[in-house]
Amino acid sequence: MAEKFPRDDHQKGPVSGPGAALSVVRADSSSHWRDALHDERITHLIKAAFRCTSASLQRRLKQQDVLYGHWTFLRILWQTDGVTQRQLSEQAGVTEPSTVTALQAMEKKGYVSRRKIDGNKKQIRVFLTPRGRALRAQIVPCAQEVNQIVMSGIPPEDLAVTRRTLLAVIENLAGDSLAGPEDDTAGSEQVRELG
Repeated sequence: MAEKFPRDDHQKGPVSGPGAALSVVRADSSSHWRDALHDERITHLIKAAFRCTSASLQRRLKQQDVLYGHWTFLRILWQTDGVTQRQLSEQAGVTEPSTVTALQAMEKKGYVSRRKIDGNKKQIRVFLTPRGRALRAQIVPCAQEVNQIVMSGIPPEDLAVTRRTLLAVIENLAGDSLAGPEDDTAGSEQVRELG
């Protein structure tokens, strides 16, 4: 069931649907969006915050000619250069076909190279090129800037509570995924409902 949000007098009808919370934030630059989101479920607030931060980072990455979809892979490779495609896929939390597609595009841009290692022709390892390594100094500041925007005006004690709370949420959901049914269709229905 879609959540409904009250709107200001100048707006017509309730706000509802999966993107409603974010549209309220975008449409209203004043503080009225707070009223619309005040009683929203925590999962919607997390999603709205994620979408806002993702959009902010995506704009900055685009200015550097880096695709948002490559950001996660680059972050992993900066830490563990030379991982297999499968390991990269697992660490990024995306399917192997999606990883292969992203890596092909990253190869074309000159960020990575993929190589089969002697002794194991099936395993393909992914290595950063000098250009891919150089991107770190160029785009990590973009993410740091977004992080500073996110935290601006929030007292340190509130940020500490937020961090503890989000870690607990992640732990709760990790436990839920371990205890959940083997039937993925039921899980996907629940995720769609939360979204």
